[in-house]
Amino acid sequence: MLIPMPFQLAAVGFLLMAANASGQDGLPDGNGRKAVQMHCVQCHEISQVTRSGYSEQGWRNNVNMMINVGATVPKDEVELIVQYLAKHFPEKPKPAATLVPGSAHVNIREWPVPTPGSRPHDPAMAPDGSMWYAGQFANVLGRLDVKTGQIREYKIKTPNSGPHGLVADKDGNIWFTANFKSYIGKFNPKSGEFTEYPMPDPAARDPHTPVFDQKGTLWFTVQSGNMVGRLNPRTGEVKLVSSPTPRSRPYGMVIDSKGVPFFVEFGANKIASIDPNTMDIREYVLPNAQSRPRRLAITSDDVIWYSDFSRGYLGRFDPKTGKTAEWPSPGGPQSLPYGMVSIKDTIWYSESGVSPNTIVRFDPKTEKFQTWPIPSGGGVVRNMDVTRDGNIALACSGVNRIGLVELK
Repeated sequence: MLIPMPFQLAAVGFLLMAANASGQDGLPDGNGRKAVQMHCVQCHEISQVTRSGYSEQGWRNNVNMMINVGATVPKDEVELIVQYLAKHFPEKPKPAATLVPGSAHVNIREWPVPTPGSRPHDPAMAPDGSMWYAGQFANVLGRLDVKTGQIREYKIKTPNSGPHGLVADKDGNIWFTANFKSYIGKFNPKSGEFTEYPMPDPAARDPHTPVFDQKGTLWFTVQSGNMVGRLNPRTGEVKLVSSPTPRSRPYGMVIDSKGVPFFVEFGANKIASIDPNTMDIREYVLPNAQSRPRRLAITSDDVIWYSDFSRGYLGRFDPKTGKTAEWPSPGGPQSLPYGMVSIKDTIWYSESGVSPNTIVRFDPKTEKFQTWPIPSGGGVVRNMDVTRDGNIALACSGVNRIGLVELK
């Protein structure tokens, strides 16, 4: 399937529809093989599909994602391709979820998003209580009325922007990182107007996670560009600084009580802070060289908590003392802890490497875990947000759903 060039780098690990040009593609005989050869062999190496696998639902989601970014597949051949791929390249077994009982109670609700293959990436709660999501491959922003379950999608004016991170300001405007088009976007739901703030450096090609500080300044990471940025909404000025460690891949970000941004370096075993005035970056090295922190949360004492994606650990780092503590995630070394939040100084996160994905609760006072399965399977929860009443908003990328974890 032919994909516009900006998407090839961003999506190679997830689309996995491949072949080579030699004709010796290694695809098994079967109904649908010709359709795969015709529509799915123009961009990637065949090894990407032969060494991977999805469920039928997963392949359907992947094919629709490809269509969303430019693949031309006749409607009457979509299901043929899906069934062929699901039969010959089924989902590989993942570690079973470890369900840990406990005293807390939750209710998990989920809603399918309207556009197939949207790949909902980040959720964000708006001041009016609505839940928003970034439909990365459908190039939309979506709004869920939690009370009615009604979803409305807004098409972003620049094609193939690849909306990624998402955050609402106090006025209800929705800000997003255009991960495929190198800009920060602002959407006014009242007027329907989109405003774009392009990156001043072409190397800042993939703005990633946005977050507002207490003064209303928008901070953001730039993963592959290896930068951190600051946007002044009043003037539109954007400033960028490079991470001191090459290829450190700045990822998740939070703001402490003093307005200092902290971020994790997914390409290194480091957490970093940035001076909000000088934009000088200070790095903190985590004890284990194999650590790859991906998301982070912050408690009321300004202690940083991180999901160690590579090792399957939950980590705690205190910037004041420099001390680190870690706990093995219930799902084990391959559990891939990912999106996380802090609610009343209790840590919540999702394990993306187990089947089904889980919601995990960790009480720092007792150092005890509790887990719940995500009903849809999760399909990777990349980020979370906290609602006004202390519940958790989810975006479940691989199953094309958004969700709400209601804490009882």
